[in-house]
Amino acid sequence: MYIIALEDQLPDKFMKIALIAPTYLPARRANTIQVMKMAQALVSNGHEVCVAVPGKDPNTPWEKLAAHYGLSKMFSIEWLPAHPRLRRYDYGYRAVRWARSWDADLIYTRLPQAAALASLRGYPTVFEVHDMPSGKMGGFLFRSFLRGSGALRLVVITQALASALKSIQVAHQGESFTLIAPDGIDLERYENLPAASEARQVLNFPDRFTAGYTGHLYAGRGISLLLSAAGRLPEISFLLVGGEPEDVARVELEVKKAGLQNVILTGFVPNAELPRYQSACDVLLMPYQKRVAASSGGDIGRYLSPLKLFEYLACGRPVLSSDLPVFREVLTEENAVLLPPEDIEAWVKALQIIQSDPEKRTFLSVQSRNTVSGYSWETRGKHILEGLY
Repeated sequence: MYIIALEDQLPDKFMKIALIAPTYLPARRANTIQVMKMAQALVSNGHEVCVAVPGKDPNTPWEKLAAHYGLSKMFSIEWLPAHPRLRRYDYGYRAVRWARSWDADLIYTRLPQAAALASLRGYPTVFEVHDMPSGKMGGFLFRSFLRGSGALRLVVITQALASALKSIQVAHQGESFTLIAPDGIDLERYENLPAASEARQVLNFPDRFTAGYTGHLYAGRGISLLLSAAGRLPEISFLLVGGEPEDVARVELEVKKAGLQNVILTGFVPNAELPRYQSACDVLLMPYQKRVAASSGGDIGRYLSPLKLFEYLACGRPVLSSDLPVFREVLTEENAVLLPPEDIEAWVKALQIIQSDPEKRTFLSVQSRNTVSGYSWETRGKHILEGLY
């Protein structure tokens, strides 16, 4: 178990918080990044945090975990047995029992099995939801959490998801029970970034106008659109950072078949190194399609709050994004260029305009930084716990 480092400033009430993760780590899934960032945020707010994780301890040194997830503060981690065939039900049960034996003041989780059991047993529980519950058991576990006496707060990442969840919610006390909390950003990691040309030199990338994308290469992320744009704009470099090995290999094959000489694929880059790759770009791209695959394969297009959205804004580069309704909760015509998700002509034209108009790039960059200033992970953690102690 790693040892926690407490901050000098404590909140009005110091709490022991058991954060029950939904999946193993270290992993490249966005949900594990979000869990680790939230753990760090709660520590930054002065609480003691221990993260429960399914599976065996991989004996990964803290330094490697910190680099993988871009962490600057330590917290405890407890690995608990989880049988693959039991679909996290055994792990959820063990995690709740462990949290009580650890004398946790609060259970915080994204795992439905743990949220339902903890709430039904009357343990103070905050349940964070990133998508609609699926299947009969998903809905059952969600309603079980709501009916339990331990349910303190439901956290959702977008207004769109909050509205959709009303259709399956049972009546619950208090208007503050459901809280909308988009994902966040480590603002300090995006301070004093180098100019794009300087960052490209350090990373040994061609020093020319560069359009960047960071994240997974799953279906619905707009990778085909980016490759089509690259074929029409040979004077622009397209930097694609991230992706599982099999996805990178697939995209590399597409690049080779299309004869594209202006596409750079890096493969996976640890979160700690991501800002310098993003800073090597003159414009950052978020070409999500109407249907977006998650790591599980499900469609999250209507409700997502991508981590890259806040990273892009914090980087202070112009953002070109698909104009999906859920993105309008953060993005406007003042802080981004919003485009039809499948209109390649519109994307090509927008890239040409951005490339030729440095004043527009500067304006959007300033607006991006102004927008993201209120989305730090620490602020998110504090907001979520407000009124609970």
